[in-house]
Amino acid sequence: MADYDKGNIFARILRGEIPNDTVFENAHALAFRDIQPQAPTHVLVIPKGPYRTWHDFARDGTAAEHSAFVQAVAAVTTADSVEADGYRLIVNNGDNGHQDVPHLHMHVLGGRPVGPMLKRQG
Repeated sequence: MADYDKGNIFARILRGEIPNDTVFENAHALAFRDIQPQAPTHVLVIPKGPYRTWHDFARDGTAAEHSAFVQAVAAVTTADSVEADGYRLIVNNGDNGHQDVPHLHMHVLGGRPVGPMLKRQG
């Protein structure tokens, strides 16, 4: 994890340097509302550890961190009452995955139909 950028916006949020609209927090994860929501529910869930991608988190995270992350996602869907009608979870990884912030984050989107996952090209 030597390439982790400690100055990224999510690291700054975790340090309390930038305010957020917290939906849920536990010992290993923070969930907060996206500032540019794409759906009525658009919450970002991030681990508190310095993980850049899902791969980093899966490989280097502890069982407690993994469990806490999953619990945070469930807490968000319950808090925003989207579990009954459905929701989408999105994790973008690396350049080809269009990851904008180099800190693992999962988008929880719901509250309306969110459309198809991808459109075919060509």
